[in-house]
Amino acid sequence: MHRFTSIARSCHTLNQTTASSRLQSRAVIRFSGPDTVKFLQGLLTNDVRRFGEPPAERTSSLPTPNLTTVSVPPMYAALLTPQGRFLYDLFLYRPGRASEKLDRTGSAPGSDSGGSVELLADVDASVLDELLQTFKRYRLRSKVEIENVAEDFSCWQRFGGNLAGKSRIAEEPDAANVGWGSGVDKSAQSSAHGDEHGWQWFQDPRLECLGFRGIFPANETPPLVEADKETVEENYSLWRIENGVAEGSTEIPKGEAMALEYNLAGLNAISFDKGCYVGQELIARTHHRGVIRKRLLPLVFLDENKREAEQKVAPGSEVIDTTSGKKVGSVTTALGCRGLGLLRLGDAFKDPGSLAVQGQEDVKVEALRPKWWPAEWFPEHEQYSAVA
Repeated sequence: MHRFTSIARSCHTLNQTTASSRLQSRAVIRFSGPDTVKFLQGLLTNDVRRFGEPPAERTSSLPTPNLTTVSVPPMYAALLTPQGRFLYDLFLYRPGRASEKLDRTGSAPGSDSGGSVELLADVDASVLDELLQTFKRYRLRSKVEIENVAEDFSCWQRFGGNLAGKSRIAEEPDAANVGWGSGVDKSAQSSAHGDEHGWQWFQDPRLECLGFRGIFPANETPPLVEADKETVEENYSLWRIENGVAEGSTEIPKGEAMALEYNLAGLNAISFDKGCYVGQELIARTHHRGVIRKRLLPLVFLDENKREAEQKVAPGSEVIDTTSGKKVGSVTTALGCRGLGLLRLGDAFKDPGSLAVQGQEDVKVEALRPKWWPAEWFPEHEQYSAVA
């Protein structure tokens, strides 16, 4: 397994390569039963109903014996407290079957909405037991089974500058289409033809720049993962942080964080027209008011000479404006020379070069605006450049 020699160096390296990581911080659970979609629709921030619809036809551009497969893109969503605070994030997948073909009516076998639906969810492993208990507490009389299948499946991410922003069909056809059901990687073809599930890589449902994500059998290496390109999860975390994206119930503080301040709307995790779900009232009120004064931002930690340098900054550290002594926000995540921080937008960019970590004034802080941010989030600060 490849590990970049230092976190600081990998900031540059990741922009010029493609890497793959098994996400040890994530685990897999399974929802199944006739009420699966209805159950999750009433709980999660996103519109889960599409998983109950007949999957669309997907025609691979690759020369494989399995040209037509049934595929539903994954979905990113969150479960909130009744008061609207963040609890858990989930990536939901509907497993495709290698044997599933569209019939003459355009439907797939067993795809009618009245049948049983199986969904896999990629969740934060550090809160796995608690998360399972929470979902089971909400289950009541719903006909849905909730199982821990973490020993059977692993979560993987393909990422890096060579993948970011590419068309998943035209420029990255393998990653878009290949899986245990269609097979193009010679080393994976035997699994592809022998496995009943059509495991695939999918475009990350949050942002194209994050690359591709997938759930795969735990005892197998996914297609397209080259031995010399597999890297530690820390490097994927760094890639996320550089792009201003938090993940999991530690980086998005459980029971405290407001989903809109952590940019979940921009990460395709929230539907504003799906109807009621747990915690919806706060989300809807904040969204329609249209005023979000604080947002999660990527940070760069600098030394006294304003050069990027690995710093020991603890999550929870306050960020201050050294000119006024005013608190601007706090660091939520730190990894080497990079971090994430929940900062007031009106102050984060007012005086570039004036931000520092309180109690560590020799550690300077630079807040960056990610490229993917919509202009309406930040109209008064358009003069500041986006993350390069």
